[in-house]
Amino acid sequence: MAEDFARAVEDGLKLAKRIYLGNDRAVAAPRLAAPMERTSTAQAYLPSSPMVYAVIPDPGIVDNPDLPSYQPHVHGRCDPPALIPLQMNAIELDVDCYLDTALVTVTGTWRVHCVMGSKRCDCRIAVPMGEHGSILGVEVEITRKSYATQLIAAQDGNELEKTTQPQSGGFLKPNIFTLTVPQVDGGTNLSIKMSWSQKLTYNEGEFFLDIPFNFPEYVTPAVKKISKRVKIYLSVDAGTGTEVLFKRCSHQLKEKMRNSGTLRFSYEGDVLKWSNTDFSFSFTASSSNIVGGLFLQSAPVHDVDQRDVFSFYLFPGKEQKTKAFKREVVFIVDVSKSMAGKPLEDVNNAISTALSKLSPGDSFNIITFSDDTSLFSTSMELVTSDSVERGIEWMNKNFAVSDGTNMLPPLEKAVEMLSNTRGSVPMIFFVTDGSVEDERHICNVMKKRLASSGSLPPRIHTFGLGVFCNHYFLQTLANLSRGQHESVYNTDHIEERLDKLFTRALSTVLLNITIEPLQVLDEVEVYPSKIPDLTSSSPLMIYGRYRGKFPENVKANGLLGDFSSFSVELTVQSAKDMPLDKVFAKNVIDLLTAEAWFLEDKQLKEKVTKLSIQTGVPSEYTRMIQLENTEEASKQSDTGGKKKIASNGEKQKMISRTIPLQNFSIGFGDITATRENVSPGYGEQRAPDAAEKFVKAASSCCASLCNKCCCMCCVQCCTKLNDQCVLVFTQLFTALACIACFECCTNVCCACGGED
Repeated sequence: MAEDFARAVEDGLKLAKRIYLGNDRAVAAPRLAAPMERTSTAQAYLPSSPMVYAVIPDPGIVDNPDLPSYQPHVHGRCDPPALIPLQMNAIELDVDCYLDTALVTVTGTWRVHCVMGSKRCDCRIAVPMGEHGSILGVEVEITRKSYATQLIAAQDGNELEKTTQPQSGGFLKPNIFTLTVPQVDGGTNLSIKMSWSQKLTYNEGEFFLDIPFNFPEYVTPAVKKISKRVKIYLSVDAGTGTEVLFKRCSHQLKEKMRNSGTLRFSYEGDVLKWSNTDFSFSFTASSSNIVGGLFLQSAPVHDVDQRDVFSFYLFPGKEQKTKAFKREVVFIVDVSKSMAGKPLEDVNNAISTALSKLSPGDSFNIITFSDDTSLFSTSMELVTSDSVERGIEWMNKNFAVSDGTNMLPPLEKAVEMLSNTRGSVPMIFFVTDGSVEDERHICNVMKKRLASSGSLPPRIHTFGLGVFCNHYFLQTLANLSRGQHESVYNTDHIEERLDKLFTRALSTVLLNITIEPLQVLDEVEVYPSKIPDLTSSSPLMIYGRYRGKFPENVKANGLLGDFSSFSVELTVQSAKDMPLDKVFAKNVIDLLTAEAWFLEDKQLKEKVTKLSIQTGVPSEYTRMIQLENTEEASKQSDTGGKKKIASNGEKQKMISRTIPLQNFSIGFGDITATRENVSPGYGEQRAPDAAEKFVKAASSCCASLCNKCCCMCCVQCCTKLNDQCVLVFTQLFTALACIACFECCTNVCCACGGED
């Protein structure tokens, strides 16, 4: 899907050359990729900033709406439609950072500069998001019309799904959301507001924020006299109550306020050209030692859960002088046929890197599974240069794919091998791209095995590849053991994401964390229910709900690397201005969805549905729709519909229409795709259309006929046909040939933009 989108943009840039922009043109013509750069075309033309495109199925409508010019007639249509990037007149970026989450809003105006004033086209909006981004909503204002996305319960959207168009909206890639605004007049200005949330990354006490904000040159208005206005607002509320230190920023911002734990910056001005770099910002908000705090907040007025809110955080500190944990690590890798090629190579590379980072005194083992299970060693191997080298050699030889995906035996074997762990942290890294029928049974078996493993059961860290595995099953496995879950939905970043999971889990600094004294509360619920371990590579952020009077003195307890007890006072403070429900919404929804799947609990599903609609974060149990509101002049004031008074005194009637969007939830795994060894990836496989099926059937039929008839038989048969039969067969075979060549011819016409 992403490659098709990029090709459509490339075709659109070719068509854009037809537009006459006058003598006052201030920018160069769009530059296309050189022939030697074609391999990176998809990456070059995918949006690296919020973008809007004109959808052009008919090249004949392409022209300047203000300066019509002579355009040579173009034969054929663009299939798929070309995408011409629209020129942008203003952009505003508003970022609010709370704890480890950024709430981002981008507002801008774009103009349909490439379509005749008398014609219309759809406009496609693309919203690229940062680390673990989640779309929150899109609003569009044009003349006499407005559009807004909205979440509804999944059951309410079942009927609407039947009329959903694939191009109406969805995800090109996991971090690029698209939405189509139907039938916009040429020359129209669109005012668009896009909102999403994303995670801040963390490294050695420093938080990093990166937002896609790299605009290509061809979205700059071609006329010099059009002003280009940029506004940037940034606020940071680390919540620590200690000083937040600004480190670096990609854009020139002016500091507006600095208080303990908070920062405010802004920038406003006209620019000669748009930003050609992503917006990046970093700050520090931690001390040299483990510190923590706790926030209390009353439930929002319209909250579906009327219990009060609490949230606590622990920062690992930049300098850990305590003794490091010894680790016993088992890597479990899926080697079913769907993992063949790049996925398995990337997993091999990531595990090899992780092995090289283990310390003397640690131990490890490697298990592969498909239908059968294979072990590197019958017992845990101490980390030495020799054992690590043998482990890597074993992976190179034994990472050979085969049929089947039998998950339970390798998990049971790993737990058994780690059952006698003493003085070290037992860890299991489970990597798969598949889904199986007995996943709930696997969770129940692991739950019992972990409960009988003593005070320090193995941490199961899970990694899901692609959209065919059940990420909620993997998250459940991780939650049961205080482990962590990471996912990647396409094959582009497997090694990078897996390396992050290994680094985070292997850098544990505090185990078995508990909060005292939560037991005095009337009711308390923590997400997740088992608090994960604190690592040096990321802060720990936990969300919860409670009833009762919260104690004034709160402590976080745990175990350090030498297994000595650790305790730290948590500073309790009110969080009046911090939207904790929105900051933690995605995490809570994912955790509750995993629990609802595991328990098959309808009430939990309803709870997730309400929470999703309330916070605007999509879930498995909600569907996104687009509401279109149209203003129409109304002569009679007493007719139905909502009325408002226009500036000319004429009453307006609002007419609403619902536009269903694609269901872009990831689902609960695909057992059939796993059984058929479909390779992991993101986006639907393109199904053959009717013409392709017909041509294939015809060609198969002809091939079968030719295999059964020799040339002499054909000649003798043809000599006995009368003229009418010869004419009928000639027309039939000519039609079959036209079906095959028609699409090719029209694509060639569209690709040249009428120039050739």
